Amino acid sequence: MEKTSTILVTGAAGFIGSCMVSYLNQQGFYHIIIVDEFETESKIQNYCNKNILHKVHRNELYDWLKNNPIEIGFVFHLGARTDTTEFNYAIHEELNVEYSKKVWNYCVEKSIPLVYASSAATYGGGELGYQDDHDFVEKLQPLNPYGISKNEFDKWVLIQKSQPPFWAGLKFFNVYGPNEYHKGRMASVVFHAFEQIKNFGKVKLFKSHHTDFKDGEQLRDFIYVMDVVNICFWMMENRPTNGLYNVGSGKARTFNDLVAEIFKNLDTKEIIEYVNTPEDIRDRYQYFTEASMAKLKNAGYKNEFHSLEEGVKSYIKNFLKVRSYY
Repeated sequence: MEKTSTILVTGAAGFIGSCMVSYLNQQGFYHIIIVDEFETESKIQNYCNKNILHKVHRNELYDWLKNNPIEIGFVFHLGARTDTTEFNYAIHEELNVEYSKKVWNYCVEKSIPLVYASSAATYGGGELGYQDDHDFVEKLQPLNPYGISKNEFDKWVLIQKSQPPFWAGLKFFNVYGPNEYHKGRMASVVFHAFEQIKNFGKVKLFKSHHTDFKDGEQLRDFIYVMDVVNICFWMMENRPTNGLYNVGSGKARTFNDLVAEIFKNLDTKEIIEYVNTPEDIRDRYQYFTEASMAKLKNAGYKNEFHSLEEGVKSYIKNFLKVRSYY
């Protein structure tokens, strides 16, 4: 894609969205329209030093586009309500389903290729596995309103006869990395564990409330955000077959593995305290996730992923220790 093409990124003040804008800048793309809610003070550092064309509030996007007829070459729709502890489905429906439909329809109308963020939360407890096969989407049973909203949009997309010239829905697994300082409870375990070790010398992890898993042995597919934005960029440049794609490392690791790496990188004695999983999420907790990455690899993606050890080391050394942004 030409570097003078205009790219629109939603969620650009958030975690993955702001990293996407930085990555685009690094690749020489500066004609970028960033879209988000910009009132949150803790997000300012995520976008204030980026090379962009325009900053547009999420609620004003379509009026702005009408009044500023810019030809857009690509859309990364990464904005969403990602709070898994928000149980009012109406909020998720408005932001993750209805708003996403507007983005899709705009891309159809203007013939703009689109990458949008789906989620591994769509897979629920993993009863059907973690295959990014379209035949499974109708059968999936997400565990919380966030996952339901993401799956509802995926289901809607798959029955649309009118489509953008290219589209991909990316099912993000457990993403960690810089620019998540603002996320509070929804920040990654890496971020929370780092802060706990720094402040208290120990880490609190959830006990297992499942007989098949020991405390701290719950398994997740952790993926470094640098790999995520690399995949997003590859999608823009290569445009494989339209569809849903998993975005994980392809290898599940335990929370104990994860925090052991954090203690190691902080050169601190390993002390873990296991605490009860909060009751508001206990029945909606994923004990195992592992992305099947065959579809992406078969589509031609050849880059290696950061191992958990490599990703955690990079995140701590280059960002958390020095409180820097990407």
